Amino acid sequence: MTATVQTRARIGPVAADPYPWPYDGSVDAARTALICIDWQVDFCGPGGYVDRMGYDIGLTRAGLPATARMLEHARSTGMLVVHTREGHAPDLSDLPANKRWRSARIGAEIGSVGPTGRILVRGEPGWEIVPEVAPIPGEVLLDKPGKGAFYATNLDLVLRTNRITHLVLTGITTDVCVHTTMREANDRGYECLVLSDCTGATDPSNHDAALHMVTMQGGVFGAVATSTAVIAGTTT
Repeated sequence: MTATVQTRARIGPVAADPYPWPYDGSVDAARTALICIDWQVDFCGPGGYVDRMGYDIGLTRAGLPATARMLEHARSTGMLVVHTREGHAPDLSDLPANKRWRSARIGAEIGSVGPTGRILVRGEPGWEIVPEVAPIPGEVLLDKPGKGAFYATNLDLVLRTNRITHLVLTGITTDVCVHTTMREANDRGYECLVLSDCTGATDPSNHDAALHMVTMQGGVFGAVATSTAVIAGTTT
């Protein structure tokens, strides 16, 4: 009987700025994680935190269709998928005073009651991930109290346990939680790619500036590409 040889998907080279990603030419999809950062009702749903602050949630929702397609691709190629949620304990014991003060000052105090429950509190409707990109069984779901996904979490342990070396980032907002996570990951030696069509910010100029920062100094934090380029750059 002839043995069946299974081929594994590889990613790269991906057309990216400022260099074809990854730097090492290509990577096994099984060594790559798709990080979906804070696609929560509080950040991109009606009545949530961002909406209460008065920003246009159309801007933070803009990356959802492409992220949904990228999720489907990641699942089909064997990438590790990690979802994050920002939120605080119901007793707010992990909420810094200055963070609470700032949110109250702009009319959306963390912990106060809004249309989607208590703002940015774990277990509330606004804290949940929106249906378009919701986790499925077997995917990592990680809760964080801050902006970066490595701070006060076991993300690094999860990635190293799964032998992950390369990260593809989606999420909101580009200039805050996504950028902070990318910087944290870069300092830990992960090869990072942020997807321009799978991210968004409360201000378009902030989104553009955050992406531009990544491309400086030859790719100071990694590279920037589209989800279409990643899919096109994947072979099986």
